Amino acid sequence: MSPKAPITQDVMTIPRKLPEGKVNLVGLTRDQLREALIEHGTPEKQAKMRTGQIWQWIYQWGVRDFAEMTNLAKAYRAQLAERFVIEIPEVVTRQVSEDGTRKYLCRIAGGHEVEVVYIPEEDRGTLCISSQVGCTLTCSFCHTGTQKLVRNLTAAEIVGQVMMARDDLEEWPTPGAPKDETRLLSNIVLMGMGEPLYNFENVRDAMKIAMDPEGISLSRRRITLSTSGVVPEIARTAEEIGCLLAISFHATTDETRDVLVPINKRWNIEELLEALASYPKASNSERITFEYVMLDGVNDSDEDAHRLIDHIKRYNIPAKINLIPFNEWPGAPYKRSSNNRIRAFANIIYQAGYASPIRKTRGEDIMAACGQLKSATERARKSRKQIAAEAGLQS
Repeated sequence: MSPKAPITQDVMTIPRKLPEGKVNLVGLTRDQLREALIEHGTPEKQAKMRTGQIWQWIYQWGVRDFAEMTNLAKAYRAQLAERFVIEIPEVVTRQVSEDGTRKYLCRIAGGHEVEVVYIPEEDRGTLCISSQVGCTLTCSFCHTGTQKLVRNLTAAEIVGQVMMARDDLEEWPTPGAPKDETRLLSNIVLMGMGEPLYNFENVRDAMKIAMDPEGISLSRRRITLSTSGVVPEIARTAEEIGCLLAISFHATTDETRDVLVPINKRWNIEELLEALASYPKASNSERITFEYVMLDGVNDSDEDAHRLIDHIKRYNIPAKINLIPFNEWPGAPYKRSSNNRIRAFANIIYQAGYASPIRKTRGEDIMAACGQLKSATERARKSRKQIAAEAGLQS
């Protein structure tokens, strides 16, 4: 049987149209930034130093105005302002949940919108970011999956979500001030809208910027990429990003997973497990997180719990299982498993020697919980009749 080629999508990444042909420096790798500076008149001998200086102003201090880059000559700052911009996604709306969770609706090029969620906890602050406008995977339990895929986000639009959240949290340090090790935004999870591994290059470049020690400076162990199982790109993730990995697993048989996570029809459970078995070694990473949404009467039996353990043990995968109570949305075809059923499922996994935390639902009152993200304006554009039909309210 010949190996399966990666799925290709007829979706273009369209960068933001900038004023007067100016180049946005956000999202460029260090090499790309250096090349852009040389192309627009920076002497080659100075380019490496200038790249480092500008990089720090953008990603360490959060500066958007070249005039504020005070260690650059005034004439050079004016030259930069003529040719470049520093732009990030625009916040359209910001909602704050009763539990402190913040949900942002951000506008990007073409008038498209994506949602970003910040989740504060006692020991960390996690930002859930998006990688695509919409999603192509049509996972049947996920509200985001009911929004059609429009396009991939650029590296600028991905790392720009992190910068936007730091703006809102007022977390950019002041140049010259003592370094504060306490971080409001300490972790990133690529668990928002879209499948990150269908937009690999842009996700990789954005995360490398986030990890760069002279900028945002997040450890790779503070970044978790969640995939539904794009098998050919999993090894590449270990080699080129090296972050932690989470898998939207959600079922223990191919028959059930084909319905819940349709990508399973292309790369089934066994193929996925084989790819995961080599991931920790390839990246020297920590445990792989198996995300498992708890659906009443669908995937929550004792037999499912035992099968899940068997899958992980068979392939000797260092793992923890994150149990996610289903977050219901209008017209959802499933119900959340009962608390007793979730606890019984978790106990079977725990007794087998695996961590089995039950995820605390956050931001549910503002539709910011796992699986609920969907552009608010995309919902608003629909007629009442369409909404009623989707919710199964029509006679």
